[in-house]
Amino acid sequence: MAWVAIDRAISGAEKFGLTAPLDHWREVRGRIHADVCARGFNSSRGTFVQSYDCEQLDASLLMIPLVGFLPADDPRVRSTVEAIGRELVIDGLVHRYHTESTDDGLPPGEGAFLACSFWYVDNLVLAGRRSEALELFEHLLTFRNDVGLLAEEYDTRARRQLGNFPQAFSHVALVSSAYNLAAHERTKPAEQRSAKS
Repeated sequence: MAWVAIDRAISGAEKFGLTAPLDHWREVRGRIHADVCARGFNSSRGTFVQSYDCEQLDASLLMIPLVGFLPADDPRVRSTVEAIGRELVIDGLVHRYHTESTDDGLPPGEGAFLACSFWYVDNLVLAGRRSEALELFEHLLTFRNDVGLLAEEYDTRARRQLGNFPQAFSHVALVSSAYNLAAHERTKPAEQRSAKS
């Protein structure tokens, strides 16, 4: 996200003709990108990982192509998305990470983070797996309450919403996924950002 902040600052300054140290910002953006690619990618796993020098996956890695850090067809991105699908999709929903092996200060066993499941929908769309994406998206819609609101997480065993409620993050991700799925005839926003690197 540090890369995203600098990348968007550069884009904004260029678009609006603002005075800014663009050469310096571009150099910093390049250094961050190179560092994340070198230290955030675990070559023995063949995936990006939760943090430098670890082997844990984190579903926030699904943001890599969505923000344009790397394109969706980059082999490192594809292998990371595939690993998330194998290891973090539990009972049909994407968990942020394995709570048993990640020390986040909370007891293990939280629910599936709904925004991550929508990010997975977007990655399936980018990978050309639209029917799978649509199926997951429609499944996610079944978790809304009677007025269409979502919480932060969903517990598939207890079949109830968990965490902050309502959660704007979940709704923003829902809208983004709906837009990406509906945009067959035009370039999807996630594709626009993914193509940019």
